[in-house]
Amino acid sequence: MSYSGNLLVENRNGLIVGSEVFEANGTAERDAALVMLEHLPGTKRVTAGGDKGYDTFDFVAECRNLRVTPHVAQNCERRGGSAIDERTTQHEGYRISQIKRKRIEECFGWLKTIALLRKVRHRGIFKVDWVFRFACAAYNLVRMRNLSKVAIQAA
Repeated sequence: MSYSGNLLVENRNGLIVGSEVFEANGTAERDAALVMLEHLPGTKRVTAGGDKGYDTFDFVAECRNLRVTPHVAQNCERRGGSAIDERTTQHEGYRISQIKRKRIEECFGWLKTIALLRKVRHRGIFKVDWVFRFACAAYNLVRMRNLSKVAIQAA
C-alpha cells in the first residue's frame, strides 16, 4: 500500500490550510485537491495554483464549478492541448500564482525531513492521515513562530 499526502497552502504566508491523505493512484492528487477546495469556507472567488499534472479538462471544469479559478501550469504537449485558455493566462495574477505555487515544496521538504514522513511508519489510511495532519499542524506552528520573528525584527 502506498499513500498520497496532499496539501493546500495559502500563498501569502505559506501556511497549510488543508491536508488530505488518499491511497495513491493515478488521480489521487487531483481528487484530493477538489476535496480540499470544496471545503474552503466563504463565498469569495479564489485561485488555485498547480503543476502540469492538474491541467486536465475535468479538473479545470470542476474548479470552475466550485468558483475556483485554476492557475495551473499549461501542459501544451498533451493530446488535446491545455485546458487553461487565454482568459486565465492573460492576467498578472496567473503569473504570480505560477511563481508562488513553488512554496508548497517547502512544506513537503519540512514534512519529509523534520517530521520524518519520508517513510511512514504506520499502516492504514486513518493512522497515516492522523500523523500527516498532526505534522501539518506542527509545521504551521513553526512557520507562525518564524513569521512573528520576522515581524518583530521589521518593527
